[in-house]
Amino acid sequence: MKKGTLKQILLITDGCSNKGEDPVAMASLAREKGITVNVIGVMENDAIDEKGMAEIEGIAMAGGGISQIVYAQKLSETVQMVTRKAMTQTLQGVVNRELRQILGSNTSLEELPPDQRGEVMEVVDELGETSDLEVLVLIDTSASMKFKLPTVKDALLDLSLSLNARSGSNSFSVHVFPGKRRDVEKLLDWTPHLDKLTGIFPKLAAGGVTPTGPAIQEAVASFSKNRSIRGLLSRDEEYLDESM
Repeated sequence: MKKGTLKQILLITDGCSNKGEDPVAMASLAREKGITVNVIGVMENDAIDEKGMAEIEGIAMAGGGISQIVYAQKLSETVQMVTRKAMTQTLQGVVNRELRQILGSNTSLEELPPDQRGEVMEVVDELGETSDLEVLVLIDTSASMKFKLPTVKDALLDLSLSLNARSGSNSFSVHVFPGKRRDVEKLLDWTPHLDKLTGIFPKLAAGGVTPTGPAIQEAVASFSKNRSIRGLLSRDEEYLDESM
């Protein structure tokens, strides 16, 4: 199995979208392009309503990712868990595809004998540490997120420390929605330097509506732009993308 580039959108939100395209349809588009969409729903003392819960689950399902509802004070550990669990899930999907090609259409990782399954999972774990990783963090900064943003800042710092511990290369970008002048605003362009996160924190401010669909659409486009820039910088390097 060849090492590839794992691409994730990590959406942090606390409620329903109320402007623009259907976020579930945009998450499906992301998955078609090999980008996993993971969603963390953030609660304070109040619960997320049924409509918001259904949207969070629907976005993650359509995007081939993971959804998790969490209280604000638990956000940091959840961000790390979801990011790593999504990497493993994506790699398992790739392994299953390759197993079906080698052993037949009905074969999957779960159907292997325990000793063989353990060996394959060791490879999956190793690839999770060594594969290149691109993570675009998409932060809901609508009015209802005002008192949750300090916790989001802490979570991003912890995520940067966790990703820095990997042996594979990392590339990181942060977008917020709504922006000051547009539905979506890029706060941090693609960079391997995760310490740059601290520079964006003063720019995080809450207010306005929740254009989740346009935000996911813009995030998908950002991956294409990132790859175009890398291609110009290094035309002779081949990038292999693995998707669900």
